[in-house]
Amino acid sequence: MTAPEPAGLLRVLVVDDDHTIARLVLHVLRSRGFGAAGHVTTGREALDALEGVDLVLLDHQLPDASGLDLVETIRARPNPPAVIVITAHGNESLAAAALRLGADDYLAKDNSLLEMLPQVLERARRNRELRKALAAAERDLVRAERLAAIGEMTVTLHHSINNPLMAASADLELLLEEPGMAPDERARTLRNIQGSLHRIRDILRQIGELREVRTKAYLPGIRMVDLEQANPAARRQPHRGIALVHVADEDLARVIVLLLRHAGFAVERCRSLDDLRGNAARLGTSLVVVMGGTDAAGAHPLGGFDPPPQRDYRVVALAAGDGAAARSAGADRVVALPFDPGAFTTEMVSLVN
Repeated sequence: MTAPEPAGLLRVLVVDDDHTIARLVLHVLRSRGFGAAGHVTTGREALDALEGVDLVLLDHQLPDASGLDLVETIRARPNPPAVIVITAHGNESLAAAALRLGADDYLAKDNSLLEMLPQVLERARRNRELRKALAAAERDLVRAERLAAIGEMTVTLHHSINNPLMAASADLELLLEEPGMAPDERARTLRNIQGSLHRIRDILRQIGELREVRTKAYLPGIRMVDLEQANPAARRQPHRGIALVHVADEDLARVIVLLLRHAGFAVERCRSLDDLRGNAARLGTSLVVVMGGTDAAGAHPLGGFDPPPQRDYRVVALAAGDGAAARSAGADRVVALPFDPGAFTTEMVSLVN
């Protein structure tokens, strides 16, 4: 049986028809202990070799494809690897275009390549570990939500159905114990049983029609589903306000949404910058979370979002670097990636309080 790889290793695919560059990159990978690497020279070979790859080092000029087209194709796959685009020296505009299409970073093909490569690889390794931590946190959050929902529904059923069920049971016992009961009293008792059964039917119907779950206190430390306030017209804004999330990475965005919901925010995903700008201007928005850009020339420090100086909400940028550019662009807080999920929640709550 083959021994498992150490947790810190990366599986890298070099996509470049320049064999000299590929050999240098492979040497850096081996000498710095970043793990295994493969090398292909065409876009078609790259797509065929993606299985199990953590990081793609992608040259933008390939014999059969444009590097930019390949970035889009790779990022469209389920659980895609990180993509680092290698550009010609002085071609920062192409690097910025690659970042907009979903590339994680870029490297210029010049004398700084071998010096910068270990830093880029280390960031990719940290981000991979972050995704693992986020996936574990998401599983824990979903499990906690399900267990809480089961507990609240159990309390609701006990509280709502127990009273009419006990009343119907008592009336039925009365009928069985007094076979000579007067006709009018028997009829009244039967109507009581019918009313109790109808009440149980109505409660079950309400539960079946639930589309949004709100809870209320039942006993100290115990909550139950509030059936009386289950309709959308009775909805109230969570006290921490609306949090808008504009993060393209699905795994990262999903966990951030769960964390913010647990912290008491009403969370909305914004799929485009236009949606983000429009929703941020609404009353009730208290938090905007965006993916900060890299230090690449032409990359926007807040992912294209320009918050106005006077606003009622706080802006949080997720950044792989020191976040100085994001702060200069208007971010109230920069959260360095990777982050601790528990600390993130505490930090967001303190920011809007």
